[in-house]
Amino acid sequence: MQAALLSSFTLATLASCGTMPSTAPAPAPASAATTADATPKACAADAGWNDPATPRRIHGDTWYVGTCGISALLIASPEGHIVIDGATPKAGAQILDNIRALGFKPEDVRAIVFSHEHFDHVGGLAELQRATGAPVMSRLPAVATLQRGASDRSDPQLLDLQPFAAVADVHTIADDEVVSVGPLALQALATPGHTPGGTSWTWRSCEDGDCRQIVYADSLTAISDNEYRYSDEAAHPGYVAAFRQSLARVAGLPCDILITPHPSASRLWSRLGAGASEPLNNSGACRAYSEAARKRLDTRLAEEAAAPAEKVAP
Repeated sequence: MQAALLSSFTLATLASCGTMPSTAPAPAPASAATTADATPKACAADAGWNDPATPRRIHGDTWYVGTCGISALLIASPEGHIVIDGATPKAGAQILDNIRALGFKPEDVRAIVFSHEHFDHVGGLAELQRATGAPVMSRLPAVATLQRGASDRSDPQLLDLQPFAAVADVHTIADDEVVSVGPLALQALATPGHTPGGTSWTWRSCEDGDCRQIVYADSLTAISDNEYRYSDEAAHPGYVAAFRQSLARVAGLPCDILITPHPSASRLWSRLGAGASEPLNNSGACRAYSEAARKRLDTRLAEEAAAPAEKVAP
């Protein structure tokens, strides 16, 4: 990253997740606490991608600002905020409205990051960037996709994907870079597999002395269009090996609170709010999430081994 790109945010390199500074939760106005924490609208586990969700606090400085079906997070501080994910092309306006409903200003967002380069998670990034003026931070494998607004054949799901608005201001970060805004420090974790540019994020969030390691783990499902074969080493050398490394990395993370780009994948709506039927904190959640994905990858590779090379069911 060039020094010239560091005017509105700071990128640092930390030795490990455990060295991240803990941050006090950003104080939201009283109206925000009423809106977000009183009686938020319930989201069904099978909610649609664009179904509106009531914004709410997850823990400390971390707020949910996405839709019922697709996650987006605001990590807030008095010195500026970070947004994770832009959801679908239709959801950008909802995310901005949710940020405002919490009492925060989109103009105070200093950096935007994301999970992976599919239209249901980056479709709203261009709109978020126009409203905030913040750069979108991306690992190298996803940069060209964001700039085009479309994937290429390196993406397993290429033929099933929809285009999205191209992102104008994309800054490349290293695979393990830390994106920092004021006291906030989000560790990027390269987790390719679902897409080449897949990135997970982890940070420490504190609330009234209760500090938790939050993991926003990217989608890890081995799913593709009818032409892509994970086992075709000649076409995409090393992809399966990198996928398995991603699974191992997520499984080994310190992980108090797991959140995923699709809330249903981590059962978020069963774990959040006064009516939660499961605990929000679960130190084994990342390991279980990774193990389920490993089984899906193994199943997919077995299917490819048994199927004709010219067509593999998604």
